[in-house]
Parts: sequence; C-alpha cells; structure tokens
Amino acid sequence: MNKKWVLAIALLVFLPMALLAQEVSAEEETTEPSDTTTLIRPSLICFGYLSYDAALKSMPEYASAQEAIQTNRTAFEQEMQRVENEFNEKYESFLEGQKDFPRTILLKRQNELQELMKRNLEFKAQAHEELQQTEERVMKPVHDRLNEVLAEVAREFSLALIINTDTNACPFIDPRMGMNIQEEVNGYLKSKK
Repeated sequence: MNKKWVLAIALLVFLPMALLAQEVSAEEETTEPSDTTTLIRPSLICFGYLSYDAALKSMPEYASAQEAIQTNRTAFEQEMQRVENEFNEKYESFLEGQKDFPRTILLKRQNELQELMKRNLEFKAQAHEELQQTEERVMKPVHDRLNEVLAEVAREFSLALIINTDTNACPFIDPRMGMNIQEEVNGYLKSKK
C-alpha cells in the first residue's frame, strides 16, 4: 500500500475523533458538570491561604476561652501542690521516725505512703484528662465560629479551598495563583461579633 492511501485512511479515522473531542470539550465549557468525578481544569481552581492560629488568636473569644482554661489549670495546679506538700511532710516524718518504729508501725506507714502516692498519681492523671476535656469544650465554639467565617470568605471570593500555612506545610505558595485571606478573615471576625 502506498503512503498516500495510509495517510488518507488515517485522516478518515482520526479526523472524526478529533472533531468529536472538540465538540465534547465545547459542551463541557458551556454546561455545568453533572458528575462529581469530572476533572476540573487547574486554571479554574482558586484557593486562599492564611495562618489559622493567627486568625484564632485574633478573636476576642479566644482570649476569654484561654482565661477560663487557665483558671481551671491554676486550680488543679494548686491542688496538686497541696497534695504533694502533704505527701512530702508524711514522707519526712516517716524518714525521721523509721529507725524508732516497731516493724508493724513501719509497715503500716510504708503502706500509707504508697497508697497516698498512688492516689496522687491517679489524681494527676484525672486532672490532666479533665483539663484536656475542658480545653476542647471551651475552644469548640471558638473553632466553630472561625470555621464558619472561613466558609463565608471562601464563598464570597469563590475559593475552592483554604490552606492553613501553619507548621510550614506549604513552604511556598505563588501569590499569583492563590489569595492571602488573612486580612479578610480578620475583618470578618471583627465586624461580625
């Protein structure tokens, strides 16, 4: 077969496929995608970025939440100090008198110290757990409000997503392709109390 026939057959086969691909591409541009698996062209994706921690700490609710957490933490620390002092006093008393105690009293005091130490360790573990739960409970409405503001800003600027730049997860973001929304978010937080 000569080269002209091969070229003519190739044109007859591939030309309709190329035209069909152009028609499908034109339809995709004019219609809404009906399937969530449809690929979105990267040039159409807009994103925002900010420091979530900086936005969180700029909120007035954050300061009052931290104050409540610190008040709770201080109360637990004072109680832990009181319990530790009580244990130290009993331990010093035990050390001073151990050489004079009969065996039965010595064993009794050792058991008391061990039991006191066990209770103190349990209290510290419970206090730590309760502090964590309190922090989560107190901070939840603050996080919820910030997340609502982020969603509102994303909708206003037609952003597909917002990137948290904390912890250096994104060491470089090209400002021509994304939008720093830190000021917009701070503005929303101050205006919508």
